[in-house]
Amino acid sequence: MDHTGNATMFVEVSLTETSCFWRITQNTENNGDMWKDCLFEIQTSQKPSIQRNLRIKKYQYILTLIFVTEEINKNPNLLPNISLKFNFFPDKCDDSFKIIIFLRWRAVIYRKLPNYSCKLMGCGILLTGPTWAASSKIGTFLKIFHHAQIHYGPFHPILSDHYQYPHLYQIAPKNTRLAFAMVSLMLHFNWTWVGLAIPDDDQGTQFLSDLRENIQGNELCLAFVNVISLNMELYNTRAEIYYKQIVTSLANVVIIYGEMNSTLELSFIRWAYLRIQSIWVTTLQLDVITNMKGDFMLDSFLGTIVFSTHHHEIPNFKKFIQTMCTSTYPIDISLLKSEWMNFNCSDNESKCQSHSMCLPNTSLEWYADQGFDMAMNEENYNLYNAVYAWAYALHETLFQQVDAQPRTPQNLLDCPKFYHALKNIQFINPVGDLVTVNENTKIDADYDILHMWNFPRGLGIKVKIGQFSPYMNIGQQLYLSDKTKKWTTGSRQIPSSVCSETCRPGFRKFWQKGKAACCFVCFPCPANEISNNMDMDQCVKCPIDQYANKKQTHYLKKIVTFLSYEDPLGMALACLALCFSALTSLVLGVFVKHQDTPIVKANNRTNSYILLISLKFCFICSLLFIGYPKIVTCILQQVTFAVLFTVAVSTVLAKTITVVLAFKATAPGRKMRGLLVSGAPNFIIPICTLIQLVLCGLWLGTSPPFVDTDAHSEHGHIIIVCNKGSVTAFYCVLGYLGSLAVGSFTVAFLARNLPDTFNEAKFLTFSMLVFCSVWLTFLPVYHSTKGKAMVVVEVFSILFSSVGLLGCIFFPKCYIILLRPSRNSVQRIKKKQPIYC
Repeated sequence: MDHTGNATMFVEVSLTETSCFWRITQNTENNGDMWKDCLFEIQTSQKPSIQRNLRIKKYQYILTLIFVTEEINKNPNLLPNISLKFNFFPDKCDDSFKIIIFLRWRAVIYRKLPNYSCKLMGCGILLTGPTWAASSKIGTFLKIFHHAQIHYGPFHPILSDHYQYPHLYQIAPKNTRLAFAMVSLMLHFNWTWVGLAIPDDDQGTQFLSDLRENIQGNELCLAFVNVISLNMELYNTRAEIYYKQIVTSLANVVIIYGEMNSTLELSFIRWAYLRIQSIWVTTLQLDVITNMKGDFMLDSFLGTIVFSTHHHEIPNFKKFIQTMCTSTYPIDISLLKSEWMNFNCSDNESKCQSHSMCLPNTSLEWYADQGFDMAMNEENYNLYNAVYAWAYALHETLFQQVDAQPRTPQNLLDCPKFYHALKNIQFINPVGDLVTVNENTKIDADYDILHMWNFPRGLGIKVKIGQFSPYMNIGQQLYLSDKTKKWTTGSRQIPSSVCSETCRPGFRKFWQKGKAACCFVCFPCPANEISNNMDMDQCVKCPIDQYANKKQTHYLKKIVTFLSYEDPLGMALACLALCFSALTSLVLGVFVKHQDTPIVKANNRTNSYILLISLKFCFICSLLFIGYPKIVTCILQQVTFAVLFTVAVSTVLAKTITVVLAFKATAPGRKMRGLLVSGAPNFIIPICTLIQLVLCGLWLGTSPPFVDTDAHSEHGHIIIVCNKGSVTAFYCVLGYLGSLAVGSFTVAFLARNLPDTFNEAKFLTFSMLVFCSVWLTFLPVYHSTKGKAMVVVEVFSILFSSVGLLGCIFFPKCYIILLRPSRNSVQRIKKKQPIYC
């Protein structure tokens, strides 16, 4: 109430109409300040006053104020015997600071006392908005005039500074979860590459900070950030830059955050008019967007997605507008109609088919029929609640004073109590929503998600497609209707907005240095790794018993395998081993049958028999390497191989030394003859074999061979193999065998030119050359192979080194015995100097 006794409330609104963007640009005044603040005064009275005509463009605020004041006046339980009325001041639609001059003027000259004889002190309440800049511009001055203010625009943290704004109250719920709500929607539709347009002020900076905080760890990136200047001159110089930033970007989704009646809104209108094919995600609810002409693509999701603070619809508001007669409320709406005609920009005069339809005092029902949105939007709903908050606070303060002491003309309205009551007011409004003014108990807003489409001929529709509630469980906060789910799977195509195409299963992301996290290339998974989902950061290594399919998208069970007799290679090796063993037996039979012939006698029958028997078992021992490995076969295959080959090689060494001793002992009385006669060379075989047995014993005692699995050598297979156990012991055994072979080769090489008809030194030399060549080749090949190939290499080495000994030593003798028996006679021997070995 002012000092004359009127409980007053002034309403400040922005009155810039969002018409065609070029008209706004041409009609901006001075430095391009886009908002003009006007005053609306609400007075308490017992009967309504006559209000003068006002040519007003921003009609929604007026309609909201008329509706709410009538609703309060009809409520017998709220401010009984007190009515609310309006006074409009169109001449105050100028700079916000003129409001300060007006308030002082009001405090001096306005002394009318309605309905009361009491003298009341001025406790004015100024309703400011919808922009926070308009509220903050005059907020610091209001305490000089003992005025409070209610900001009915979106909640803004800066306006919560009670030191700077001691009596400023915000009616809207907090929107601190707005950035998280938008990020949730982006992730739901897999829009990972999005643009952002914000105003160049603290509000825009704060939202950018909140957005970046929420996108961290969510693989969502900002393609660009348009920081729109609030100064019109500066904006005009940069408008083309803002436009190019959007059209050249790969982002198909652009977040627009800001307030109405600003250069940001102007940009939005301009981009929509230029038909940029994007999805706009915003908090701006522009009727101009739904009425904008343009092509409509039925199978497209392109359009505007609006996050609006959730509230219940006011059921009687639309009916009130449709039935309201402007003669009762002398508001000149002809300007409203002309602006609507001007904005629709084509052949709309035909809709004004009668003169009466264009009269200033006509009903608003005609405008509702032309596509005007008659639903109460977020700002008007806040204004609606702000008037109720003022009424409830005034009601509480007045009736507390009545209870405390009788009302007299000298009673004064206690302003501190009034402001305190307003600050802590909490009530349920007529539609059932909880309204809280106190910021300490104010909750975060729920958001309705609206989708706006442009249809042909300027027809626009607005559909609620979902809701976001920060108070639901994680994963359930974002709810989208069944229609939206059908859009994602049905005929409607939801555009993608990504910097890089999705990596399909079988590929992984690879980030490029210096680029955003959403920009990557897709690389195939490495061998034996898979990725079975889209956009996987890393491929997953296959378990030991499984392997990746060709597309590397899922696991396959590995096949257990080994060198079996059913395997073609295993069967071939087994056949070779048996054939060579049989051949060795045949050679042994030939030697036994012709044991009394000179060629058999001349080459030490006993050593020849030992060598043939050891070679036969060498062939047979290769069969231990074929078949399913067991612990017994793993031990036997290595020990028998080592011992049998030691016997064979040491026998060759003994035969070679015998040949040398026989040649050196030709002259009588030579000491070498004693060694030859005593049979000393025959001790070489047991001594060498005993040393090998000791080495094998140490091997088995420390780390014996065992059954092992090899899951890496062959793709898709688990190979059962015999592990050597101690590799050192294996190479010691193999090295000892190699040293015997080298020794035999050396002695045989030195004795290769000894004269004798039946001298076999040359054959022994060649046999050991073959033997050493095979095992020298074995070492690098064995190391370069894996799995069954290692077994095959070892079996081949056993077979062919044994064949080398058998063929080089015994095949020439068999040739003479079987095919040239004439050379195997005493007469042939007597023709040359005999040598008896």
